[in-house]
Amino acid sequence: MNQQIDVLSTRVAVTQPDAGQRRLSRLKARRKLWLKVHLYLGLSVGLILLVIGMTGSILTFWLEIDRWLNPGLMIVDVPQGAAIFRSMAEIVAAANTALPATAEFSYAYPPHQPDQAYYFFYDLPTGDADKRHSMNVFVNPYTADVIGTRVFYHASNLLDYCLIGVIFKLHYALLAGETGMLIDGILGVIFFISILTGLILWWPLTGKWWQALTIKRRASTERFNYDLHKTVGFYSALVLLAVFLSGISMNLSEQFNWLVERFSPVNVVSDYKTQPRYDQSVVTVDQAWQGVEKLYPNGYLYLFSVPNSDTGVYVFNIIGPLGGGFHGRWKVLVDRYGEVLHTFDPLSGTGGNVFMQWMWPLHSGQALGMAGRILVLLSGIVCVVLFITGVTRWLQKQRAKKAFKH
Repeated sequence: MNQQIDVLSTRVAVTQPDAGQRRLSRLKARRKLWLKVHLYLGLSVGLILLVIGMTGSILTFWLEIDRWLNPGLMIVDVPQGAAIFRSMAEIVAAANTALPATAEFSYAYPPHQPDQAYYFFYDLPTGDADKRHSMNVFVNPYTADVIGTRVFYHASNLLDYCLIGVIFKLHYALLAGETGMLIDGILGVIFFISILTGLILWWPLTGKWWQALTIKRRASTERFNYDLHKTVGFYSALVLLAVFLSGISMNLSEQFNWLVERFSPVNVVSDYKTQPRYDQSVVTVDQAWQGVEKLYPNGYLYLFSVPNSDTGVYVFNIIGPLGGGFHGRWKVLVDRYGEVLHTFDPLSGTGGNVFMQWMWPLHSGQALGMAGRILVLLSGIVCVVLFITGVTRWLQKQRAKKAFKH
């Protein structure tokens, strides 16, 4: 009997390690497959990732950079004494006179510091139905005088873009118009998958977590490069996934909205219009904003637009604290009579609307204030590091294969 127990114990002892080894072998085989996917994705589109990453880093602080590069247009002298801004209605009216009557108001950035000008964007038709210039108008907030105008995007001539305009187009459209936007969006999906495959490859199959989470000290150049690639990729993965996902939502907005709507309804600004009321006077942009401002005393007006037609609406984008270091964006739609039609809220509404409302704050880093913007800036640099270390790792393996053959 004892001999039978001993034999059974021996069989169990042998069987258990064999089962574990077989499982590990299967996981390693799958890992080789994921490694090929990760490698081919990285080598095929990695150089474009480098470009998108670096331009994204710059654009994290694009307004500050634009003001630094163009103080003559965007910085004003602050009057002595009790300096008061002119009304928003006067500012908008002044901006409207700076361009041909065919120009359509798109949106404007109000000053956030005493020495900043209003920064307007207009669409200017060119005669070709498919082509429009994107124009800027800058207005002094204290005098309502137009400081100047410029071309942000030229409809057909890249050389007429302003520098920040070139960087924007390179970042989200690869300087290739709507086709470039589509390609850029598809590349975003590829980058997103690449990060996921990188996490799969990073996962320590043998449970050596410390080795997976750290860079080995006094290691060879090859080992240091490998450790740098995997650790930088792991620690930046959450930020990169958020940035790529939100970028996809902007470049492939129609497809992304359709996908989100499979789970929860999604509304867009164009769903809301002013219904004419012939017995009621329309309100000015100042009156519309005053009603909204009372609802969000802790936020600030980041961006706004005004109606371009009788059925148009005022749109006010407000950024404010949510607590715990998080910041949200509220998009408030007000009709021409001062009634709030809808608020896109980062904390309430349909799941689809809330989810979509977080896309821009995540992509810009505004979701975490200045800390978030710095993280997004660093994520662009991380893209460069991952590309360089990834290519270096591949070249090291190629050299090793050649040396082995010889």
